[in-house]
Amino acid sequence: MISEKLKKGSLLIAEPSIIGDLSFNRSVILLADHNEGGSVGFIINKPLKYTLHDLIPEIKATFKIYNGGPVEQDNLYFIHNIPEIIPNSIEISNGVYWGGEYETTKELINKGKISKDNIRFFLGYTGWEVDQLENEMKGNSWIITKNNYKNKIVGKSAASFWKKQIMELGGNYLIWSNAPENPYLN
Repeated sequence: MISEKLKKGSLLIAEPSIIGDLSFNRSVILLADHNEGGSVGFIINKPLKYTLHDLIPEIKATFKIYNGGPVEQDNLYFIHNIPEIIPNSIEISNGVYWGGEYETTKELINKGKISKDNIRFFLGYTGWEVDQLENEMKGNSWIITKNNYKNKIVGKSAASFWKKQIMELGGNYLIWSNAPENPYLN
């Protein structure tokens, strides 16, 4: 079901029919880039057991790390809503930015000038080759919606984010909002 046009800054909500895919089952992805060469996004609702300090001991913050997707899971990425203090950030849309100067970011976190509501870190990302995402959309793998949270999405709780998105869709999706994660175990 395509409810919006694919464009960077949109949210991709996994259709309830994506079952058994550990990366994408009940995922909500922020589409960070979409162009003629392909697409890149970050799963924003799948926290890992790691904190930023676990992965980078010189950073004294315990911000959660999220599973950004199955590509390059040995690399750390971040989105934020504070481009005025993180140089070289790339705007995704609606005041949400991707990356920026790492050393400055690390220093600002250690000085307490960046909070968990301002930044979110990911191991890996989600990527699609040319036309791959469009084909998945035609196969009803994703629902595309507008990011109504704008830059507040960076600090949104991940716990029930997919469920909340499904409930907002209403209609036939409501039944899925309370279904177990794996209906075969019901």
